[in-house]
Amino acid sequence: MTTASDPAYPAHWEADVVLRDGGTARIRPITTEDAERLVSFYELVSDESKYYRFFAPYPRLSAKDVHRFTHHDYVDRVGLAATVGGEFIATVRYDRINAQGRPARPSPTTALAGGRFAPAPPAAPADEAEVAFLVQDAHQGRGVASTLLEHIAAVARERGIRRFAAEVLPANSKMIKVFTDAGYQQKRSFEDGSVHLTLDLEPTAESLAVQRAREHRAEARSVQRLLTPGSVAVIGTGRAPGGVGRTVLRNLLGAGFTGRTYAVNKALGPEQRELDGVPAFPSVAAIGEPVDLAIVAVPAERVPEAVADCGEHGVQSLVVLAADYAESGPDGRERQRALVRQARSYGMRLIGPNAFGIINTAAGVRLNASLAPEPPAPGRIGLFTQSGAIGIALLSGLYRRGAGLSTFISSGNRADLSGNDFLQYWYEDPATDVVLLYLESIGNPRKFTRLARRTAAAKPVVVVKGARHSGATPPGHAVPVTRVPDATVSALLRQAGVILVGTVTELVDAGLLLAGQPLPAGPRVAILGNSESLGLLTYDACLTEGLRPLRPLDLTTGATPADFRTALAAALADDACDAVVVTAIPWVGENGAMESGDGQVLADALREAAAAAPAKPVAVVHVEIGGLAEALSAAARTVNRGVPQTLPNPVPASIDPVPPGTNPVSGGPPWTKSLGEREERGLGQSPSTPTGGQPKSDLPEPREATRIPAYPAAERAVRALAEAVRYARWRREAADPGKVGEYDDIDEAGAAALIERLLGPAPDPRGLTLTAPDAGELLGRYGIPVRPTLPAPDPDRAVEAARRLGYPVALKTTAPHLRHRPDLGGVRLDLADERQLARAYAELTATLGKPEELAPVVQAMVPRGVDTVVRASIDSAVGAVLSFGLAGAASELLADTSHRLIPATDRDAAELLRSIRTAPLLFGWRGSAPVDTAALEELLLRVSRLVDDHPEVVAVGLEPVIVAQHGLSVLGATVRLAPAPPRTDLGPRRLPSY
Repeated sequence: MTTASDPAYPAHWEADVVLRDGGTARIRPITTEDAERLVSFYELVSDESKYYRFFAPYPRLSAKDVHRFTHHDYVDRVGLAATVGGEFIATVRYDRINAQGRPARPSPTTALAGGRFAPAPPAAPADEAEVAFLVQDAHQGRGVASTLLEHIAAVARERGIRRFAAEVLPANSKMIKVFTDAGYQQKRSFEDGSVHLTLDLEPTAESLAVQRAREHRAEARSVQRLLTPGSVAVIGTGRAPGGVGRTVLRNLLGAGFTGRTYAVNKALGPEQRELDGVPAFPSVAAIGEPVDLAIVAVPAERVPEAVADCGEHGVQSLVVLAADYAESGPDGRERQRALVRQARSYGMRLIGPNAFGIINTAAGVRLNASLAPEPPAPGRIGLFTQSGAIGIALLSGLYRRGAGLSTFISSGNRADLSGNDFLQYWYEDPATDVVLLYLESIGNPRKFTRLARRTAAAKPVVVVKGARHSGATPPGHAVPVTRVPDATVSALLRQAGVILVGTVTELVDAGLLLAGQPLPAGPRVAILGNSESLGLLTYDACLTEGLRPLRPLDLTTGATPADFRTALAAALADDACDAVVVTAIPWVGENGAMESGDGQVLADALREAAAAAPAKPVAVVHVEIGGLAEALSAAARTVNRGVPQTLPNPVPASIDPVPPGTNPVSGGPPWTKSLGEREERGLGQSPSTPTGGQPKSDLPEPREATRIPAYPAAERAVRALAEAVRYARWRREAADPGKVGEYDDIDEAGAAALIERLLGPAPDPRGLTLTAPDAGELLGRYGIPVRPTLPAPDPDRAVEAARRLGYPVALKTTAPHLRHRPDLGGVRLDLADERQLARAYAELTATLGKPEELAPVVQAMVPRGVDTVVRASIDSAVGAVLSFGLAGAASELLADTSHRLIPATDRDAAELLRSIRTAPLLFGWRGSAPVDTAALEELLLRVSRLVDDHPEVVAVGLEPVIVAQHGLSVLGATVRLAPAPPRTDLGPRRLPSY
């Protein structure tokens, strides 16, 4: 029979999984070597659970039972076990059955006349199996059976089984719930004193939703266990001050950790019972009390011993600070894999190795298990970074600017817990309003995109990605290889609502604004301040970022904090603006000297105005005003409700929007005049304020003030505001994602039959590129006609082809180095007759080469328009991607291509067209006629449907697609087929294993 070392052993069924309580287990096939483990496991199961499994008292397994439950053919009989620490905690088994409910094992021979025997004719295998579970009582309620059901169902589908049948005693409500909650289509009946359940194993939208909800709960819980421990042990705490372990211990104590703290050092003598005032022990075992989290600060060669000590004594989570793992080369990579296997075998989750640590500022936790000497203040930002150095820089930058954090994680090599797990946690964390991530690699882009979209619908997710252009995975990061360029991944993340920024500075800038201010309702920005020049710089920055700035309001350099308060209150009350940027420079004193002033006074004035006005975002650009940034970032407080009903020195904000494209400097617009000149001309007045009068007294009720972010440059403030505007628009639009295209003329069944015929009974796993006729036939099944091309190997054949197609025609080369490159002279258009065709053929071959080198073809002319390219491709890590751009070398050179995930909706198709930089060419640019974008959007949706309906279509390229004023023409098409790639997002839950 099969053992784990035999070639027939299905190793791909092995998986590490996260259970409902956040712990891990390993699922693997049961082998003949598991007899002792099975017996030991069964002895720990209660009599009641045994009765539920066998419908009768069954105190022990016989030798025959043990043999039956450990010998499988992995086709008709399969057993899986969930293990922790190498020991069984649960088992599941299926046996294929026939229509009568008996074991389906067809006889290998058939009797013939004369006593002879011959091989039995092949029979269709039974597609139903009986399934049964047994879970150790100590592990019931952890979601073990639900997880095993996902995995045994996937195994069954792989082996051609489509249904599970189960007999369950009515009193076994827990097991009945496992089946009924799985989300599969099912039938239920009561027969002979038991509940008979039949489950259809084909995944459904409901089963996938159930699976993902369970995944979310389990992974979020595993992070919660890490960040909210009741006790922490620092392993490797030096006996003398200094060193990594002692530093972490000191930081834990300095932050005021609310739980129990222990120091562990195997070299401690019996006389040394304390280090830095906390109990000290030579091992975790010696502590004698539960430990939730262990910080492992020993060299890499001693880590396995420490992990074993933790795992054998119930530690739930590890943070491994040691380096010299995958970042050091192949040997280190193998050490890292062994570390992950060892930690998971004990049910533990792991941060690191090569980590900087974790922080949780919650009042009930106050955990600083990191090397950061100064913990951040409590706040609403969750921060995840894959780099310790970047983590230090981010913590320092946020600290200087007064921003607080809810949680901080520096994952190092992120061998186990990754950004995906923390997105699961932050999605529902009430203490986190904004998520910031510094990523150098994304191990599972498809899952990350899915989780980011869900999280971004509730709170902003801001990402800066390092190593975008290195062309290699950062040292220490073991991730699957993807062929999709980073630009494509970035576009797909933006589609999911992720705010992508280019630098760590921009990450902090955006995070400060989003954490402290409401989202803007639109792109209209009021600008006010005491520097005309700084106001104009802000105005220009707004135009650059695609915002709609209003006329800047110059308060003059003599403006007081009260003037700022009045102007800001009026701007916020103005229905014509969605956000305000306040610019401030040191003002001029009575003696003509520049005074930096008291930043606290100005900050109070601005916060007072913001608190008493409608909720709109406010950002401040300041130049050398002492204490302003610190005062603005002070913790939120309730502003004094004694706001005067009439504010002195009114300086209302202007509301006149500037027409798009207007230059704010050339042409002398009125906002460049002094404040007095504007008032004399009646400009700059708020509609709520009569000219020359006082503002209305019915100000809104004051609201709680929030931190107002301050920036040292206008460009930084406006860029952060623009990201908030785009994100707010995405949030509004995400509520209506659009519809997938539905067309009556699509022949899905006919396309499936054609694909099956083209791939053949034994398809090449490398796939095949279809011939032009086959590609045209397949595309035609989805309503995508391709204009025919006829070969022209010589002038006579060219003339014959033109006669068949009808003049005028085009003559094109199809040589790889000239294909789709009309700029190289390989295309001749509008050939009206035989004479012009012959001349063009002669010129082409004389200039570019012989006909056999050029492979020329003839094609009928189509109405002129804009040349575009439509592509679709499937990547195992990212999924199916739909791409669009204009044809030509310029677009390729500038990488001016947009991308969306398949299946694309009508909203996605519209955005694909409009998100490229050259989009104006489609909508009428410089007097040209707009083209038929509706037809182009329909083409995109049809291609999306083709790839989504048939995963064997792994690549489609339509080039060029000529889009005219009315209709479009597909002039060239390539289609590539291959056996359908596995969909990792549809399979059972499993942790990545690299």
